[in-house]
Amino acid sequence: MNAGTVLGPDGRPRCAWGLSAPDYTAYHDEEWGVPVHGDDALFERLCLEAFQSGLSWITILRRREGFRRAFAGFRIEAVAAFGDGDRERLLADEGIIRNRAKVDATLANARLLADWAPGELDALIWSHAPDPETRPAPVSFADVPAVTDASTALAKALKKRGVRFVGPTTAYALMQACGLVDDHLAACAARAGGLRAPEDQRPR
Repeated sequence: MNAGTVLGPDGRPRCAWGLSAPDYTAYHDEEWGVPVHGDDALFERLCLEAFQSGLSWITILRRREGFRRAFAGFRIEAVAAFGDGDRERLLADEGIIRNRAKVDATLANARLLADWAPGELDALIWSHAPDPETRPAPVSFADVPAVTDASTALAKALKKRGVRFVGPTTAYALMQACGLVDDHLAACAARAGGLRAPEDQRPR
């Protein structure tokens, strides 16, 4: 077994983190590294990565449905219409991370993005996807960066347009989660979507 991968119950190798907790397995196999398109879907991932800042991803993953309920399924137009009462509701909601700065950034970002043209967020984010031919598959976790020139450029571009609470590290986590890069290890069966059945659809 290559460094950083372990055999799953089906006998196929996975990145070790994908089997470190039951909550991670489906996310690892079916979502992480799989291309995500659509403004609302990308808004959700952008928000969740921002809420994850300073926390473990499993903390966010276990509250994902709570986040979706609280933020109207992360529909940009709906969240943009939230008022002061909604803000107070969110800050009292134990189903999410009740961080005032992150809640405020999410609401501000929704209002900003509601004024963008349809597909504009998608186009901006995906314009920063690096050429996969320039990215050899990581052999071990030591080969997986926390930040790259591309994520730094993406964070800069988003901030320039007024998007809040996104730095180079958060931007790189977004790139990993949304399939702009595939950081499954070389020996992992999930690399290039290898563990997803053909009929699978991107989770929403």
